[in-house]
Amino acid sequence: MKLLAACATAVFALALAPLLGAQVAAPPSVDLPEPSPAERAAPPPLPSIAPDVPELSQLDEAFKRTSIGKAGDEFRQRVEIRRLQNRVGNDEDIIAAKRLAEAATTDLQKRERLREYYDLYYGRMRQFASSEETRKALDELKATHVNLLAQPRVRPIAGQPLPPVAKKDKSAKPKKSRFGRTTGQ
Repeated sequence: MKLLAACATAVFALALAPLLGAQVAAPPSVDLPEPSPAERAAPPPLPSIAPDVPELSQLDEAFKRTSIGKAGDEFRQRVEIRRLQNRVGNDEDIIAAKRLAEAATTDLQKRERLREYYDLYYGRMRQFASSEETRKALDELKATHVNLLAQPRVRPIAGQPLPPVAKKDKSAKPKKSRFGRTTGQ
């Protein structure tokens, strides 16, 4: 048994001997050919970049603007507007303007302060917006909020017609009798 183990070890060592020779380090002094004086004087040519290759930032912008469909673009815009709201909503002057509007004593004063708040709030978000489409969407949101503050029936603006009043259509509603039953139609 010992003889068999010794033979196996010897065969294994003989098989690995050529492989182990490949691991020997090179001698400490290696003779390299000396470069000619012309090669020393001229720097190696740099690889030229093709002139039609855009910068990385331009590629990033191109892929950001690539349309992924109407729903995807709307979602991307909502996400950006929400990010802007979170960024701007914590500013001290925005918070102070909102508190000032909430502390107003009269309705007219509150509407005026809210207009100032919306101007400041949406103006700040517009500064940080990354695309023109987002700026347009912010302008629409601002117009919606500011239009809610108008009360044309209470204080009409001189020279402008009053907005129409929506009339109720009473004929579309079925009539009920005194006993709770629907009659007619």
